[in-house]
Amino acid sequence: MHASHFLFSLALLLTPLCLISTTWLYSYPLWHGCRFPQPDSDWTPTSKAPFRLLALGDPQLEGDSSLPKPSFHSLPSLATIVHDARFAGSWSRRQYLLRAALSDYSRRLPKESWKWVRLQRKRLDLWGNDWYLAHIVRCLRWWTRPSHVSVLGDLLGSQWIGNEEFERRGRRFWERVFGGLGVVGEGIMGGAAGEEGQEGQEGRQWGGRVEVLGEDKSWENRVINIAGNHDIGYAGDLDEGRVERFERAFGKVNWDIWFTLPRTNISSPSSNTTLGDADNNDNNETDPPALRLIILNSMNLDTPALSHSLQTQTYSFLNHVISTSRPVTSKTHATILLTHIPLYKEPGICVDSPFFDFFDTGSGVKEQNMLSEHSSKGILEGIFGLSGNEGAEGQGLGRRGVVINGHDHEGCDVLHYFPRMGEEDGECAKWYEAPDSATATEGASCTSPSIPHIREITLRSMMGDFSGHAGFLSAWFDASLGEHGEWRLEFQTCGFGIQHWWWGVMLTSSEASQEVTWSRYHLEI
Repeated sequence: MHASHFLFSLALLLTPLCLISTTWLYSYPLWHGCRFPQPDSDWTPTSKAPFRLLALGDPQLEGDSSLPKPSFHSLPSLATIVHDARFAGSWSRRQYLLRAALSDYSRRLPKESWKWVRLQRKRLDLWGNDWYLAHIVRCLRWWTRPSHVSVLGDLLGSQWIGNEEFERRGRRFWERVFGGLGVVGEGIMGGAAGEEGQEGQEGRQWGGRVEVLGEDKSWENRVINIAGNHDIGYAGDLDEGRVERFERAFGKVNWDIWFTLPRTNISSPSSNTTLGDADNNDNNETDPPALRLIILNSMNLDTPALSHSLQTQTYSFLNHVISTSRPVTSKTHATILLTHIPLYKEPGICVDSPFFDFFDTGSGVKEQNMLSEHSSKGILEGIFGLSGNEGAEGQGLGRRGVVINGHDHEGCDVLHYFPRMGEEDGECAKWYEAPDSATATEGASCTSPSIPHIREITLRSMMGDFSGHAGFLSAWFDASLGEHGEWRLEFQTCGFGIQHWWWGVMLTSSEASQEVTWSRYHLEI
């Protein structure tokens, strides 16, 4: 009786704690301020932005490569010992083999038992990590209702794993971490080649599809996956095989899509319309306000690369993006670039500083923290049209947009700006410092409309060691801005907490429920 009363009292003490902690566990987005920025200050369901991207960075699912080989047996099996003793011949020979086996077991068993315990602990850790990540995904989707979901690379933990292990981790990704969601369809990523003339088919292989924003609710159940170095490798070890298996499981590494606002007084464009027509301008009423989403494989932008054909494909995709963009003078469109490796920044801006390493054989890039200065400038000038030259098209102010990436697990939020000709070269500043302390010209903030600039967000990792962070990008069209209206892009982030919080709540809640059952059983007796 004393034991049962003690257990019941302990359960009474733990139950309120479990209720509170479990409530927090499943409603943490509410308490941690995980929400999408809104067009209006007062929250109502109708005030949600039409485009709401839930961005997640670097889950890095580990697997069997972090465990001993499944076929590895450090101790001889009992079947082997019995077999050897059976066919040993004489009884003395059998006794000798049995004594030797027992001696070997007694000497090695403590060490091998500890290895077995560590193996099981690692397997449990992998299992728990999957559900920790899944909890973040489920809670954030339920609480914030994103219109789109994206993972910014490093879906898996290693590019050097075999195909079987790759498939196992892929199943865990889709069935456990992102259960209920699926990959973007080939028809969306590859466009509709064959529905138009030969001239249009080349661009269609990259996507270029046009959809009315919000009409296809299936986007809420799709995951836009970006290829990272742990998925396909850096330029020096990125080959056709790794790209093919990634694309089969997670989608294409390079593609784009346009989302237009629903038309009211303007007839809707056909599905074959190409919005990036060089003849378009602000006064062309056939072009509705549009968001362009670009998924870029940045792993082989820098040289040297192992596969020149794959690098050529990436360059061709960039040329497609640039050649099919709306003019920089048009402010009724905005570009959202999703990639993995951050753009170049001077040391001290982010936690990571620029770092490059190359294979000794000269076959390519072995590791890099950021893109090279040359590649970064090409993206800013080519995709976004930024320039310090006031004589450039659109005075060099470029297109509205944002760059979102992963790779740097600590995260970084910066503003790239281009000082005017005669001033210092283009630099960047931390986003929260930019409006006040980072100036490009005397008395003018680098966020001034007269200074070419764009925001780059490197999202902190969603891994447990980095507190399970996620990003929330909202985009809406503000008709009151400019002559014809402009897109507004706002971003914020939040974290869940280290993985130990998840483990603690789950274990405590489970233990408390068992103690209540056990105590009731003994009290009834």
